[in-house]
This record gives sequence, C-alpha cells and structure tokens, in this order.
Amino acid sequence: MRALVLQDFGRIGVEERPQPTAGEGEVLIRTIATGICGSDVHGYTGQNGRRHVGQVMGHETVGVVVGQGPGTDGTAAVGSVVTVNPQLRPGPGGGARVLGVNPEISSAFAEYFVMPAENVVPLPVGMRVEHGALVEPLAVGYHAAIRGEVAPGQRVLVLGAGPIGLACVIAARRLGAGDILVSEPVPERRRRAARLGAVVIDPFQEDVAAFCARTGAVDVAIDAVGRSETIDAALTSVRAGGRVSLVGMASPIVEIPAYSISVSERRVVGSFCYTPEEFRETAAWASGEPALLDQLIDGRVTFDEADAAFSALAQDDASASKVLVYAEAIPA
Repeated sequence: MRALVLQDFGRIGVEERPQPTAGEGEVLIRTIATGICGSDVHGYTGQNGRRHVGQVMGHETVGVVVGQGPGTDGTAAVGSVVTVNPQLRPGPGGGARVLGVNPEISSAFAEYFVMPAENVVPLPVGMRVEHGALVEPLAVGYHAAIRGEVAPGQRVLVLGAGPIGLACVIAARRLGAGDILVSEPVPERRRRAARLGAVVIDPFQEDVAAFCARTGAVDVAIDAVGRSETIDAALTSVRAGGRVSLVGMASPIVEIPAYSISVSERRVVGSFCYTPEEFRETAAWASGEPALLDQLIDGRVTFDEADAAFSALAQDDASASKVLVYAEAIPA
C-alpha cells in the first residue's frame, strides 16, 4: 500500500509499505481522507519531539471498514463509513498509546490502517463523508468547553482562532452560550470566527481584558493557544469566580498572574482530548451541521501533494484552517 512516511524532519514522502492485517478485536480500514493536525505539523518539523523519522502519522480521519479480525462485535460492519477515536488502550507495558503519535503504529496517512473495533465510530447515514475527518478536532473543542463548564446564555471568550479555537467556538455555541468573543491577530482567522457568529478582537489593536471590561466580563475563557500572554488575557478577562479552560499547548512552560487567580477566586482547568462518549456524541451532532463544517475545510490534497501542504503549514500559513489529505481521488 501507499503511505506517507516522515522521511526526515521537514520532508514527508510516499512509500510502499506492507498492508496491515486486522488482528484479534480489530478492523481493517481503507482510508478516505485524513486531516493535518497542528501536532502533525510540529512532528513534521521536529518541534514537538513526539513524532519520529520513519513514522506514518495521522489521526483525524475517515474511512471505510473493509475487513474484520476475529473477536469483533460487529458494530463496525464491512462497508461502514467510519471515523476513529485515536486514543488506544495501554499496551502490555502500560502507558498511553495514540494513533498517529506512537511510532510503532502505522496510522491514517496511509491507504489502510487497523484499529480496535471499540475505537471505531460509524458515521450516521447521510453524513458528508469528509466531515468524518473533522470529528476528532471538534471533540477536542467540545471537551474544552465542557471542562470550562460553558452553560446556556453565558458569555465566553476564546483565545486563538486556529482549528481548535474554532472548534471551541462551535462547541460553546453547541452548549448554548450567549455572546462568544474571539481574540485572534490573524485577519483571515478573525474573518472565519466572525462567520461563525463570534465577536472578534484584534489583540494587536485592543487589549483583550480592556475590551471585556468595557463590553462585559466573560464567564468562561478558553485558551486555545497556550502562551503566557494568552493565559494572562484569559485570567484578566473573566469575571471574579470565572473559569479558564486551557487546551492550547504552544508553550510547555508558562507564567501566570497568580493574583488574578487567588484574589478573584478564578479557576484554571486543563483540557486535553475527550471522553469516548463525547467523541461519539460529536460524531452524531456533526452529521446535522454540513454547512457549518464546510467552513472549516480550507484545502484538499493528494498524497503526492502532501509534502508541499505540510511545508506551507510549517512556514506559518496562519490563514489556513484544516487541510485534508486524500488517500484516493479527491471528489469533484
């Protein structure tokens, strides 16, 4: 089979790899399309240290079940269009395993890959197929909003309008939030957030906390960037007793304004992935939002075009949202 292999940091190429076989409790999936995650781009550059040369990455994916190993429960029948929850059970030695992260797992930037049947989520009938590749990042945003305890009618601030930031905007709206504010320095990303119904702020032109003080403090802030300055803006923008959900991971070490937490009794919670239930709920919800999800896809490329797409994203093509890599022909 053809697979996209991280041949070196800064270079990904198409190679022939053995087609995997579904083992006990596993299904074989023929890949349709896989989204390029920001973590994949950081893996491509070698920035995050979580990807390795020789690895086949990819975890935001949609495909078709084409085979079943022994011991599957029949949930994902052959012919089913599916997405997958990439969080796998720990292996024999323990420790987290994630599709697209662990180098020993040949993942979704390939024509075929295998997954435990319990991680496979069939898409609702009638759902636009490529939208299955958006379920994973949408579930990340949904979990971040839940961790922030977003409730109907609340005023919410999202820091950053990249793919995860936009997923947080969508999640806040999904949970019934009232006003949603988005702080984002890149004009195209601000325009995208505005199309989703958010009030946008250019933090280079106006202090975010000052804007919130003038227009109304927010109940919840979701930091989808994860830098010292964005955490500071989040904490100084929420009301006393408010909440900050940190899902962005731009910096491994940050400074925080401690008095903004203690004196006003604000809470900071971490958010990483999602629960299996949240993932399945998001897949079901996404099937009813085709027009909304169409806005999140910026580009579609083939395997042969993938290196150029990765390179452009690595060079901070900040206007891009989500690029899908097709393992087969791109639909007209």
